[in-house]
Amino acid sequence: MNEGEANVATGGLKRTALAPIHITLGARMTPFAGWEMPVQYSSILEEVMAVRRKTGIFDISHMGRVVVQGAGAVALLQSLTTNDVEALLPGRAHYSLLPNEAGGIEDDIIVYRLGENACLVVLNASNTEKDLRRMQAAASADVRFEDRTIETAMVAVQGPEAPALVASLWGEDLLQVPRFGFAAKQIAGGEVLFCRTGYTGEDGFELIIPADSAGHVWGELLDRGAVPCGLGARDVLRIEAGYPLYGHEIDASTSPVEAGLMWVVKLTKGPFVGRDKIAEIKNAGPRRRLMGISVRHRIVPRQGYTLFVSESPVGTVTSGAFSPTVGHSVGMAYVDRPYDRAGSVLELEVRGQRIPATLVPKKEIIPNRGAAVA
Repeated sequence: MNEGEANVATGGLKRTALAPIHITLGARMTPFAGWEMPVQYSSILEEVMAVRRKTGIFDISHMGRVVVQGAGAVALLQSLTTNDVEALLPGRAHYSLLPNEAGGIEDDIIVYRLGENACLVVLNASNTEKDLRRMQAAASADVRFEDRTIETAMVAVQGPEAPALVASLWGEDLLQVPRFGFAAKQIAGGEVLFCRTGYTGEDGFELIIPADSAGHVWGELLDRGAVPCGLGARDVLRIEAGYPLYGHEIDASTSPVEAGLMWVVKLTKGPFVGRDKIAEIKNAGPRRRLMGISVRHRIVPRQGYTLFVSESPVGTVTSGAFSPTVGHSVGMAYVDRPYDRAGSVLELEVRGQRIPATLVPKKEIIPNRGAAVA
């Protein structure tokens, strides 16, 4: 089976172009958002530390990749997303949200400005079909959509040594690509986008590659010492970095105000879906706020666990993991006001037991964790 054929659905699950390589490497595969994905290769601890100390690589080809183009493309995305697409220059990208009329978050996305009338939108795997339908329903006749999810692969190269490793293979000029910038190069007979983005709290690139070239690119990275990593390590890394995951920290009922995502909401750019409701919530102030939690214990705070002040429930855990970086458990939780002050110690209930959990800002879940987040 070649890389292109590997994208054909098998057993009800889609397989990425790199799936045969993951199996050969001994990865443990698992269903995720309709795809068969590697959850780990060696151990989650080893993979997390590889990313924090050197370079790890991830197959993230399950993420949706849709090109939106035509005379009305930018105007469409400007009206459907929270960030300012019109201000985005070609060769640059930004993080954004797809809101609904109630001010909730239908998805969190990255928009890449390919040209004057063309953008690439990267979507969460579980939301790709829904998001595409939403965009198509709102589009004028002069907007075209091209779903490139199957015909391409996407590989994340992350860690303090990741930029130098990528540059050593494909050109020192890639080191000049800024955070949330991207550049195109011809690699193995196809055009590869090198995007200075990531989901680990470290520096690095996310590569969008023709499916038939994916095995070559993956092999080159392995040969230079990059460590293959699975979704398990990716989840721990994003929790350590304080990054939200759809279905955990954010969903259609979550406001960007309470989620701490107003930095990607440009209320002054003009009308967009949900703008007035988001502004209303911002002006009134949210009733709860997403915070980091630090638990000096190996007990992992799981989604749905409750935080207490005395006998009063004041918060709910959204994600948690044991952090090998700091040697204890960490997580995120929505905490009711006025109990959401950083430094406060709440009680986390775990199977009838109460243990202390200290609230911290999301960006400080682990200290000195690598590249700064915009």
